[in-house]
Amino acid sequence: MAAKSKMERRKFLKGGMLAGAAAIAQPKAVMAQQSPSASEEAEVLITDSCGSDYMVDVIKSLGFEYVCANPGSSFRGMQESIINYGGNRNPEFITNCHEESSVAMAHGYFKIEGKPMAVLAHGTVGLQHASMAIYNAWCDRVPVYIMAGNYVDAAIRRPAEWYHGVQDCAGIVRDFTKWDDQPASLIHFGESAVRAYKIAMTPPMAPVLVVLDAGLQEGPNESRTKLSIPKLTVPAPPQGEAGAVNELARLLVAAENPVLVADRLARTTAAMPLLIELAETLQAAVIDQGGRMNFPSHHPLNQTQRAAAAVGEADLVVGLEVADFWATVNALRDQVHRSTRKLTKPGAKLATITSGDLYIKANYQDFRRLAEVDLAIAADGEVTLPALIEAVKRLATGDRQRLFQQRGAKLAEASRTTRERMRQAATYAWDANPVSTARVAAELWAVIKNEDWSLVSNYYSEAGIWPRRLWDFNKPYQWPGHAGGGGIGYGAPSSVGAALANKKYGRFSVSLQTDGDLMYAPGVLWTAAHHRIPLLSVMLNNRGYHQEIMHVQRMCNERNRGVDRGTMGSTLTDPHIDFAKIAQGMGLHAEGPITDPKDLGPALRRAAAAVKRGEPALVDIVTQAR
Repeated sequence: MAAKSKMERRKFLKGGMLAGAAAIAQPKAVMAQQSPSASEEAEVLITDSCGSDYMVDVIKSLGFEYVCANPGSSFRGMQESIINYGGNRNPEFITNCHEESSVAMAHGYFKIEGKPMAVLAHGTVGLQHASMAIYNAWCDRVPVYIMAGNYVDAAIRRPAEWYHGVQDCAGIVRDFTKWDDQPASLIHFGESAVRAYKIAMTPPMAPVLVVLDAGLQEGPNESRTKLSIPKLTVPAPPQGEAGAVNELARLLVAAENPVLVADRLARTTAAMPLLIELAETLQAAVIDQGGRMNFPSHHPLNQTQRAAAAVGEADLVVGLEVADFWATVNALRDQVHRSTRKLTKPGAKLATITSGDLYIKANYQDFRRLAEVDLAIAADGEVTLPALIEAVKRLATGDRQRLFQQRGAKLAEASRTTRERMRQAATYAWDANPVSTARVAAELWAVIKNEDWSLVSNYYSEAGIWPRRLWDFNKPYQWPGHAGGGGIGYGAPSSVGAALANKKYGRFSVSLQTDGDLMYAPGVLWTAAHHRIPLLSVMLNNRGYHQEIMHVQRMCNERNRGVDRGTMGSTLTDPHIDFAKIAQGMGLHAEGPITDPKDLGPALRRAAAAVKRGEPALVDIVTQAR
């Protein structure tokens, strides 16, 4: 049937074009230039196998479930092959309204699913739109797989393809991608596509870019035999050197007050049980800095909410994939004259296990200040944990184990006291208007705590930190971590990407969404509605860029000018933004703005019901700044 269909298609195209040509009266001058041969036919180009079909075969072999994109003509060949030749399945085309949202969705997706999402970007303009989100992923060491279309051959460019084309497409983002290539042939593409995946997934992970020449996409696959697809073999992550691991185990067992600090440790779901085992073996304090979901929030050894005190008491601090270890053991005072001080007591030893020591670039300063440590192990933290646990168990004698148990009891009491203080603090301004962010977190917890929930939003400020103080986080997918580069506009699309990853597992995805962030690219709400991605977005709407307000007010104070005008330029008022109307216009269930805290619980329950039906929903809450 397939062969017959192709023959009928050829006859239709040939006959249709010839009939159309015969129906048009042509000028005599043109007729004179034509060949008198009666057998001459109009040119018909039929491509049964094109370059982008092979590209899709390769992409399918890498296991991508989705490809995010704002459509662009420079990858029109690839898009057509994905939806027709590939059946729009593995990968499925996810339509975005902005390239930054495409990459941020892929960023959030990976943090839940543990494997990359593909992204398509259109030439120079698309890649420039995507660049902020690529930088976030770079700083967060997340492997986003980007393909950018580009017309390399100037002889075939349409007018728009000149300013959308570029000689060195990857140059725009080369400082914050791990690897890039612009294949010149289909065989070259196959090898580079597989190589890019391997490089992206080898710790330290990071975004990669493969440039798709449009001529290569749209042209025929002229190979007389089916092109082979290179085999993918992802390298095993580098484990810490045995001697160094044994030395660290000796230091941990000998320490009176060791502290384990985890940031980007949990690459996979295996990391949390391993960190729990190490901490419980030692009865050591754990600080989870939140780059990933590393450690249960209510575990008695979790000292995150009293991190400064725990570091100050420690005689050994061990950083496990910590992005900024200097700031873990030092403090910087942001005043007219900036000053620093050590947080650790004299004689305390410092050690690190991080793949960050294996790879660094020069231009962008995301590598932070150099921390002076006593032992540095350049390796992947997660994969080194089993050997470290085994070495600790060998050295932990009965006498040391008794000391460990005494230490653990003290830490458990400190953890319990701290949690109680946090719960008490959450009651302050309980009935205030605007609504307190602590009450938002408490009311939301009451709605979702019996669901298989996942908090998919990013937060750095006090406005979003209450869940980590009040909720019981104990599963790896319940928190994906921070943005990496702190780029605003990440929160909304990354939450949608994480919710997409949660969808097939039936998890309840919820986001604490800030107002300024959503206004960067609100179109991602339409993407959630269009692709039926269930997500509850709870707006923490303080009607301003509050962190920037504080910075300007600090300048006002330092210059003795008063803070009265410090809000100018940083508020989102006059007019107030009605996020419920925006969301409704995008096709979401939405309510608000809510100003009376008594209305909060019922609105959240109605929105949660919509999410459980498989829809995205939004509740706009006018909140206090913090």
